[in-house]
Amino acid sequence: MGDDDSAAATPAVVVEELGAHAILRFNRPRERNALSLSTLAALEQAFGELTARADLTTIIITGTDDVFASGANIRELQTLTPATAREFAVRGQRLFQRIADARQLTVAAVNGYCMGGGLDLALACDVRVASNDAVFAHPGARLGIITGWGGTQRLAGLVGTARALGMFLTARRVGAAEAKAIGLVEEVGDPVLERARATASRLAARGG
Repeated sequence: MGDDDSAAATPAVVVEELGAHAILRFNRPRERNALSLSTLAALEQAFGELTARADLTTIIITGTDDVFASGANIRELQTLTPATAREFAVRGQRLFQRIADARQLTVAAVNGYCMGGGLDLALACDVRVASNDAVFAHPGARLGIITGWGGTQRLAGLVGTARALGMFLTARRVGAAEAKAIGLVEEVGDPVLERARATASRLAARGG
């Protein structure tokens, strides 16, 4: 079985339930949890099923190994035309807006590298909790592109226009401690998933 066949046989997203908390985990670390078209489709389906559940209060999104999620699949980006590029951007925007508008509390449990579209995804969540070794960046400047999934607005809203522009224009990486200091994440600590669940429970206890 080749690498492509192996990836296809591995679920892009897996879901676990712990009481009123659902954990949605990206599950393709060999691909650095890239947000390919197939992964976006799997995320959209799983998230839709979870948001329809009245018994769930929290949806936690996390990754595997040392990667939360990276951006779009570069090979797929290279095949886009102006028309399909717009369609691709709108699809991501709609999905991430759906996450932002979810009835449940959404928490990004950032377990490692959170890059490009992965950062856009984390920004769409209500709360961001980072592991001590989490790294955040928008590397598009090195590729001559910029994110099209809503991160330009959401990042500036959290950390301010000047800091957001600095990240977008230089592709500078931000560690967990700095992310906490500038307001990009609310909590930092390990194990990050337990920290995320505790944060969600605390918010629920005080009414959000």
